[in-house]
Amino acid sequence: MIPATMLTAILRESGSTRPYADSRPLTLEQVPVPAPRAGEVLVRIERASLCHSDLSVIDGSRIRPLPMALGHEAAGTVSALGDGVDDLAVGDRVVLVFVPSCGNCRACVAGRPALCHRGAEANGSGDLLHGPAVLASADGERINHHLGVSAFSQYAVVARESVVAVDSDVPFDIAALFGCAALTGIGAVLNTGALAPGQSVIVFGLGAVGLMAVMAAAQVAGTTVIAIDPLPDKRALALRCGAHHAGSPDQAAELVRQHAGDGVDLAIEAVGSARVMEASLTLLTRGGALVSVGLPHPEQAITTPALQFAGMGRRLLGSYMGDSVPSRDIPAYLQLWRDGRLPVELLHTDTRPLSDLNESLDALVAGEVVRRLFVMHAE
Repeated sequence: MIPATMLTAILRESGSTRPYADSRPLTLEQVPVPAPRAGEVLVRIERASLCHSDLSVIDGSRIRPLPMALGHEAAGTVSALGDGVDDLAVGDRVVLVFVPSCGNCRACVAGRPALCHRGAEANGSGDLLHGPAVLASADGERINHHLGVSAFSQYAVVARESVVAVDSDVPFDIAALFGCAALTGIGAVLNTGALAPGQSVIVFGLGAVGLMAVMAAAQVAGTTVIAIDPLPDKRALALRCGAHHAGSPDQAAELVRQHAGDGVDLAIEAVGSARVMEASLTLLTRGGALVSVGLPHPEQAITTPALQFAGMGRRLLGSYMGDSVPSRDIPAYLQLWRDGRLPVELLHTDTRPLSDLNESLDALVAGEVVRRLFVMHAE
């Protein structure tokens, strides 16, 4: 039975000071459970995980309309279907996706649903793909949706286009990681970067997205994978994820010289830093590509020699959600996991109750967790 109210984590003001355990930017509130409209689905959230994209809204580096119910990487089960949704059933297990694609805009028609124009507009305004926000406080105040998902909640109404059904044998702890980290990190390597057999790749930033990129690169035959992060524990984890070499940022150039000659074929920047983007470009071979997946602060800018692009054939590529087609890529990536080739369970640091959310923001900033999952219901 669907309850009348649900627990939801709401951000009412950005730019809170750290430590977040003290400033407590997220408040847990009981709000009405909304009903899905035509083209929408009500999902009971079973697991949600904390990502730097959530943190970027909290610290103000990504401006979103407030108040907002945060969270965008999650898995759950279908609880109710809106009119016109006839390809899902109540009880289906689903992964939530943070870009709902309309199927009709120029990006969708071009086969790039991650860049959907209507989806981006809805995400930016805090609405859903098929209409205005349906979340509201107990006294009727509008609550904006985060990336069409708002997963730090016991239930979420989302567009049908925001879910991908998965088999019931996939544990929620695993499934949750495929809605953001896997799509973004693996897609950056295989879709945007198109890493080819025998090529070399360097990954800067070994959070969940960067480590997913490491795992993806390790799937390509004959590759050389170099992983870079200032934290020793994350470098050690990268080696377990398939990296061949790992080092600190000040060791990056020497590792490239030793193992990739005059430069790498592909660099993945998963830090969200203009300075790291500039450094990554200098490590590319002729014709190499830098794929930027991090989210720098809007005020950051890069300065780099312009001649390297035409003169050396280097490329700078942006990658949003890994240029993924979720309905195609999530099943394919899950099959790699089933085959033992994608050890995503290594990224699962621990599981906590939703009440630990503010303290977990501090752990994420400090690099103490890769992916912390949250349980929404008593088990």
